[in-house]
Amino acid sequence: MKRNIVRYKVKPEQADENARLIKDTFAELEAKKLPGVRYAALRLPDGSFIHISTADGDTSPIPSLDAFKRFISGIKERVIDPPAQSDVTVVGNYRMLSE
Repeated sequence: MKRNIVRYKVKPEQADENARLIKDTFAELEAKKLPGVRYAALRLPDGSFIHISTADGDTSPIPSLDAFKRFISGIKERVIDPPAQSDVTVVGNYRMLSE
């Protein structure tokens, strides 16, 4: 199972656009109903975003989504702090992530 977390900070004037692009990704996920995928995106008051995902297998299908590709295509222009991605190990989990 692939588990991943990404954190970055966007320019204040780009935060709403960034959120819109994320929502487009979730709409495509809903439409495609990808099995074995769990994904959450969080917006913090300081303009940071955190994405948490799990996917069955060694790779996530999320980057292959058209909406996600649109989201990524302009990320450099929207951010103050670039995305920092890392694989994670779950230490504790109460009904948040797939088992």
